[in-house]
Amino acid sequence: MRHSQLKAFHNVATLGGFSRAAEAMGLTQPAISEQVKTLETENDVLLFARKGRQIALTAAGEDLFLLTKRYFETEAQIAEYLSAWGHAVSGELRIVADSAQHVTDLLAAFRARHPEVRITLRAGNTEDVLEELRNYNAEIGVVGSLPQARDLTAMAIGSSPITGFARRGLVAGGAAGMTLAEFAQYPLIFREEKSRTRQQVADAAQDLGVTLAPSIVAEGREAVRAIVLAGSGIGFVSEAEFSADDRLEKIPILDLDMQMPESIVHLTQRRGVRVVRAFMELAARQARALAAMKP
Repeated sequence: MRHSQLKAFHNVATLGGFSRAAEAMGLTQPAISEQVKTLETENDVLLFARKGRQIALTAAGEDLFLLTKRYFETEAQIAEYLSAWGHAVSGELRIVADSAQHVTDLLAAFRARHPEVRITLRAGNTEDVLEELRNYNAEIGVVGSLPQARDLTAMAIGSSPITGFARRGLVAGGAAGMTLAEFAQYPLIFREEKSRTRQQVADAAQDLGVTLAPSIVAEGREAVRAIVLAGSGIGFVSEAEFSADDRLEKIPILDLDMQMPESIVHLTQRRGVRVVRAFMELAARQARALAAMKP
């Protein structure tokens, strides 16, 4: 097994084809194909399933791809370490968040400080976020609770209470709040079962002996919001994630004293990745600044 063989495999898997990999590496397609073929032959393993011009990773290829992601990231870290520390932070920062609202200010500050970094932001529930981090498909995650896992490093960035919300006028006097038992009398719009907000509300209701049955289950916060805007029922969200809209009103939950925490998280073994380190250092500085402003 040679470094060049792994690099050829990694580029084909990353770019989705031998031609693209050859172009990216400045080599010919036959040269890339030969490197991958030799890697497969010498190790008696099939890494790509080939059908005409189409290729797909086999199960063994998927496993190796996860390893080469780590391998070439470590190689990049070594190069960074040996380079001058005064160079600007660059590269790509991929973030998967359960709610973008929690990091919008931080992203603006990071972008202003490190304009060379390409930032992508995607949405997902907590389970999605952690899976993407562990598969090396994202550097930073934003989740609704501090994960208890040895392979993860997390930083709490605040918390806010959970509230109900509905189209204005759907619930008479709703702004004054309702108990969970009163909420149960209305059609409820829930997120998917993996949603931390849904779990928190359902657990609290169960403790009080109240059954909350969803009328509609929607995938994602924006889908819930759209359905609630249509007047189809009441949704639940943390107050930090509630976007002001004259068509909507918050309905406080009178018998639910529960805070929804938010945390920034990354793989512990990736703490040395320069872009991860820069983001977490800025997040820590902002957290300290906010704490100092509190009375």
